[in-house]
Amino acid sequence: MTILAFFIILSVLVLIHELGHFAAARFFKVKAEEFGYGFPPRLIGFVREKGRWKRVGPKDRGTYRNTIWSLNWLPIGGFVRIKGEQAGDADDSDSFHAKAIWKRVIIIAAGVTMNWVLAFVLFVAVFMAGTDAVLEDLPAGAHISGASVRVTQVLRGAPAEIAGIETNDVVLEVDGIAPATWDAARDLIGERRGTTFPIRVQRDGVEKDVTVTPAFVASLDRVAIGVGLADVGHVSFGPLNAMKASAAVVVGYTKATVLAFWELGRDLVVRRTVSQDVSGPVGIAVMTGQFAEQGFVALLQFAGILSINLAVINFLPIPALDGGRVVFLVVEKLRRKPMSRHLEAAIHNIAFLILIGLILLITVRDLAVYGGRIVLGLRNAVGM
Repeated sequence: MTILAFFIILSVLVLIHELGHFAAARFFKVKAEEFGYGFPPRLIGFVREKGRWKRVGPKDRGTYRNTIWSLNWLPIGGFVRIKGEQAGDADDSDSFHAKAIWKRVIIIAAGVTMNWVLAFVLFVAVFMAGTDAVLEDLPAGAHISGASVRVTQVLRGAPAEIAGIETNDVVLEVDGIAPATWDAARDLIGERRGTTFPIRVQRDGVEKDVTVTPAFVASLDRVAIGVGLADVGHVSFGPLNAMKASAAVVVGYTKATVLAFWELGRDLVVRRTVSQDVSGPVGIAVMTGQFAEQGFVALLQFAGILSINLAVINFLPIPALDGGRVVFLVVEKLRRKPMSRHLEAAIHNIAFLILIGLILLITVRDLAVYGGRIVLGLRNAVGM
């Protein structure tokens, strides 16, 4: 299930991205020679010729008037091959490089734009369906149900952890008293710092009584049980408020992602290290499985976050990425003449190889961290 969900989400994100390039290219009358699901080699393709669909085989390298729609052997994402985007056919009127620079910028930027649009749509769906959220600073129009006092954090080695309290537990009673809010729960716990007392929690629908003895917690510099509490409920919105909330979330996640990549670049240059928080395909696959276990809405939320990450990554000013290609167009505008197409292609190819090497290094590290979980998941998938 984890692997299937990962492939589906990744394929949708990449196909939406490529669909943006395709739609913008066709809008500006640039020929899209091929739109493929998965990556070559080609398994099978079809093209419309003289009003009929023609089969295009794996070894067919012919030129057709219309777009080839293909299915390829590596079933991850997809691609669009735009006429003249590399070095050839630059003088043809339906070629990419024959168009004005501003049109080429739009064609390139359309991919990441579609990823932001997809994230917006996914978060609208999440907000309309509803999800568990902290009941604090909610936008107007929020519909709340099933409010409860929830454990949001358990400090390592603290009395709460020793007693068996876990993150996401619902606090039903503190010493026999049911707290209405997290403030009330905090006050009840604070009043019992010098005693041992029971707490009733609910976990996965099952109630459990634990006994807690407050003690000095070094990280808090005081006597406590070492938990974070919050009022949590199922929050949903109507269509208009869901769109407003979704727009705010997309902007917020975009800012946070840009900041994260800035810090990543700084660490690579200054410290020559990669943060442990950075994950490659393996780490993302594991996280996909974790969100899938939480339900469909949580998986949609994760897909929205990944879509924003894909948009930001692709628009970084690095050769081989969409942002790098825009930089070359800006340079072309300033110089009033294009750079050598072959030199530009070589720079993009070298940068692509470097990026692949970085991804492989992160993947090796992810395998060391998540390898056991992946093997277990594969064994479960094949019924071993």
